[in-house]
Amino acid sequence: MNTRRKFLTGAGAITGAVAAAAVSKVAMAALPEPATQAKPDTMPPLVPNSGRPYNPVVTLNGWTLPWRMNSGVKEFHLVAEPVVREMAPGFKAHLWGYNGQSPGPTIEVVEGDRVRIFVTNKLPEHTSIHWHGQRLPNGMDGVNGLTQKAIDPGKTFVYEFVARRPGTFMYHPHADEMTQMAMGMMGFWVTHPKARHPLIDEVDRDFVFLLNAYDIEPGSYTPKIMTMLDFNLWSWNSRIFPGIDSLNVRLGDKVRIRMGNLTMTNHPMHLHGHEFVVTGTDGGPTPRGTRWHEVTTDIAVGQMRQVEFIANEEGDWAFHCHKSHHTMNAMGHDVPTMIGVDHRKVVRQITNLVPDYMVMGERGMADMAEMEMPLPDNTIPMMTGEGPFGSVEMGGMFSVLKVRREQKRGDYANPGWFKHPAGTVAYEFTGSLPPPDRTSKAGAGAMPAKSVPKKDVEVRIRKPNGHEGH
Repeated sequence: MNTRRKFLTGAGAITGAVAAAAVSKVAMAALPEPATQAKPDTMPPLVPNSGRPYNPVVTLNGWTLPWRMNSGVKEFHLVAEPVVREMAPGFKAHLWGYNGQSPGPTIEVVEGDRVRIFVTNKLPEHTSIHWHGQRLPNGMDGVNGLTQKAIDPGKTFVYEFVARRPGTFMYHPHADEMTQMAMGMMGFWVTHPKARHPLIDEVDRDFVFLLNAYDIEPGSYTPKIMTMLDFNLWSWNSRIFPGIDSLNVRLGDKVRIRMGNLTMTNHPMHLHGHEFVVTGTDGGPTPRGTRWHEVTTDIAVGQMRQVEFIANEEGDWAFHCHKSHHTMNAMGHDVPTMIGVDHRKVVRQITNLVPDYMVMGERGMADMAEMEMPLPDNTIPMMTGEGPFGSVEMGGMFSVLKVRREQKRGDYANPGWFKHPAGTVAYEFTGSLPPPDRTSKAGAGAMPAKSVPKKDVEVRIRKPNGHEGH
């Protein structure tokens, strides 16, 4: 993490800041130095060294924003700016974000903290920040034109409020939202309970990430901001598989995963090998009497879900959105279905003109995961990722929960591929199959159709002059 110098502390810092008020040049000298992060790796949890203690979260392919304490107030500095985000190895996007990344860094506070956030605008247009889900004074809500003036380019505004309730929240612009959120401007916010809470359990691992989506044509770098539904890159924290880090846990750990959805559609998030319970939503922790075990939970637009489970099954378990098109990369939406079409004649004709022509889709799309086709400079195959048994044939919103007996407490390093005990992997059967048992009695419908006797039907036609005809 790059910080250029340590945070200032004590005398000379700004006090009594007012939301939606530009900071003078003299006051700028007393701002907390903005921390930045350009690496796309999952950073270790930021253990608090000041303020109330808490068990920190881990942001998947992200990091937590440092703060300074100033007369009992937690001060943060967010910088809205253009960023370059590596979405997967070999594929970068020109986005907008905060402090060097999209999404911006996670903000972690404790219930009851007074929080002061300086927001500097280095974008080419005005912006604001809405603190999604927070209880706060109306003038701190961050809606451009309604609750504050816009933050013009080059200006720094201040937001200050008390983190009144524990829970899982987000932040994003409420100015030119269509552009700024489509360009990647968003971030996570976690408010930890100040004491033991009857509805919030202690956990060993606490992961957070945002669901977001982009429309970036192969070979280009900048998202198309006018897209409403036909996105081609479905991402977690602006990363796509195989660029999404695995969630590495110890066997027996109690694991919490917090997910916020800032895409334009819902996402049924599905975990293999374990059952979880939804323990929190946008409104806070869920009552225990409303909880039941699931393996998939649907997260609608603008919602957050917090799920918990005991990682009691060793292995490499898939974790993904269950909309199959959301586990693909750079999909085209106008490709015809060619399954079952005999291409042989046309292929012979085309290869006379284009020797490198390749047939796609006549047996399904799995062949595309292993084809080494020439691609534009800045893109990634639609289906990709190599596992221990070959191509995973996935993309987009897909990762792996890695549960290991030997993983140490607090160790988030990738343990590599799971070593399966003998006899626990599916295998090819090469023997002869016995004939299947068959019944000689055909089944009958539960409600047999009633036969209708045939009969002639006479049709009478009434003409406009009142006469009838046949």
